[in-house]
Amino acid sequence: MTDFLLIHGSCHGAWCWRDVIPALAARGHTARAIDLPGHGDARDPATVTLQETAEAILAAATPETVVLGHSWAGYPISAAADIVPKALRGLIYLCAYVPVSGQSLIDMRKAGPRQTIGSAAIKSADGASYTIEPAAAPRLFYHDCPQEAVDYALSHLCPQPILPQDTPLVLGDNWQALPKAYIRCTKDQTIPPEYQAQMVADWPRGSVYEMPNSHSPFFANPEGLADLIGHIAKDF
Repeated sequence: MTDFLLIHGSCHGAWCWRDVIPALAARGHTARAIDLPGHGDARDPATVTLQETAEAILAAATPETVVLGHSWAGYPISAAADIVPKALRGLIYLCAYVPVSGQSLIDMRKAGPRQTIGSAAIKSADGASYTIEPAAAPRLFYHDCPQEAVDYALSHLCPQPILPQDTPLVLGDNWQALPKAYIRCTKDQTIPPEYQAQMVADWPRGSVYEMPNSHSPFFANPEGLADLIGHIAKDF
């Protein structure tokens, strides 16, 4: 059995894993989630850094932990893995950005084949964070999710600090050496599925999986997601 740490994406929080954590527990795993700095707290978003976001992940994990990162969380989980040798057991990227060393997440987003979010991202007056237009969120994130889950998510979405996403990340040997897997969501309306495939085109075929879901398989298919990540972790 595996110890999992689940890391949320932009504008989300630990709350988005409400259905996956019990599904993993029912399969004999341990699982938990954390709010990243600047999510659901009173922090000034302008003060939140990529470094401290990565350190928050390390503080919640052990060398036996498999860390799963959703969407933008591909950046901080990668940064965390690179800080300390063998600090984690492995990484799972769930329709997530796999960093290109030397680039920021914003750099990668701009380089994508299609720009999906556009005006749905509303920047704060001070330019330190952004939110997602509530009317656009169901299309972008939850188009195949139960209505109850959509309503729940819309009531919990929060501002996303921009600085961590605008900080280039240079990756080294620690990240390279760690076992990794990728789950591509083929109906994703946020990170284009073809871009997800491009990011892992040179990964071993057996480390890349697919789910026929939107950007939020944790709501659309939590049981299937729990099955898949449990299967993946057996190889770490």
